[in-house]
Amino acid sequence: MTSIAHPVFRGRTEPVTALHRRLPGVATGASWVVLAVVTALTMIGLLMVMSASSVVSVRENTMPWSYFVRQATWVVVGIAGMLVAMSVSLDFWRRHVKLMMAGAVLTLGAVLVPGVGVSANGATRWLGVGPAKFQPSEFAKFALLLFVADLLARRQHQVEDWRWGLGPVTTYLVVISGLIMLQPNMGTTVIIGATVLAVLWAAGSPKGQLASVGGVLAVIGAGFVAFEPFRRRRYLIFLDPMKDPFEYGLQNVQSLVAIANGGLLGRGLGRSTVKWGFLPFAWTDFIFAVIGEEFGLLGVLAVVGLFVAFAVTGVYVAARASDRFSMLVAVGITTWISVQAFMNMAAVVGLMPITGVPLPFVSFGGSSMVVTLTAVGMLVNIARHPAAVPARPARSTRASR
Repeated sequence: MTSIAHPVFRGRTEPVTALHRRLPGVATGASWVVLAVVTALTMIGLLMVMSASSVVSVRENTMPWSYFVRQATWVVVGIAGMLVAMSVSLDFWRRHVKLMMAGAVLTLGAVLVPGVGVSANGATRWLGVGPAKFQPSEFAKFALLLFVADLLARRQHQVEDWRWGLGPVTTYLVVISGLIMLQPNMGTTVIIGATVLAVLWAAGSPKGQLASVGGVLAVIGAGFVAFEPFRRRRYLIFLDPMKDPFEYGLQNVQSLVAIANGGLLGRGLGRSTVKWGFLPFAWTDFIFAVIGEEFGLLGVLAVVGLFVAFAVTGVYVAARASDRFSMLVAVGITTWISVQAFMNMAAVVGLMPITGVPLPFVSFGGSSMVVTLTAVGMLVNIARHPAAVPARPARSTRASR
């Protein structure tokens, strides 16, 4: 039988199967955990989109499945992207990071061109026509992450010098963030900033420099909140949503009502009340509240547990990565998805202001689903190429006297 050897097997052999021929690397425990967690979250997402969007689907299309069908289509496209990312060497992505970065800047700029960008709910964030719309900021997360990881990997011996590490990375971060803030989209900007700072930390940037940059970014963010009326109003209403429970505090109040109605075990699948128009966008940013109402505290904790498992496994994959670039990419992907999940769930339960970011793998949305699943494919690719584990030295035995 034909066999292949890999350091992770410590001298053992593994038969060449059809799966090995399709995907490079070796199946590891971490790769299976990531796939299992993401599969569970995606299945939960499809189920909850079908439930949470059924009422609005009937009102718009006289059938309860329209949003579910679109979400299922995007999941299929996302799985295709994930398989591509699992199959293609990271060297390929690394060779094209500049092209991806240029594409991110161009598409973000195109969104701001009158007549080209598509507006909805007071923001201009999309390109496309009708249901075939694409959100460039989702692609920009991925492109900036790969670009920064490549830059820091190439300059690993100069990373402590801010002119070669922190300075250039911050410049690119400001360019991408500035274009996204013009849409405006502060939630995505916060996620991108957290991701880049995490990659800088993992690359070994001096902690004092990182603290200074983080402080400056925090002050700038506070300024955007303080001097923009709708952001200031959103922040103040978060502190006490009952001051205006029927307008600006509506989503805050109704999301808490939904979770309270769910109790410990929930009302049952499909029996949510807030999706009947009480909670706006229950199938997108506030789908976590519908999970709480239909499956109760136990359902909410299950979703939280899945994201914690993803974060822990992602850190493990980064620690076992075979090279510096792979390690930084794994740190970035793990931070991006974990921070976004925390921001969404924290807003729904009233721990932070509403940011308008979707819950990864669960909320309705095409661009987020496709790009995030593709990023997961790259994380699995990294997990399938762990660093060589040095063999344990054989125990010496004393010669018998």
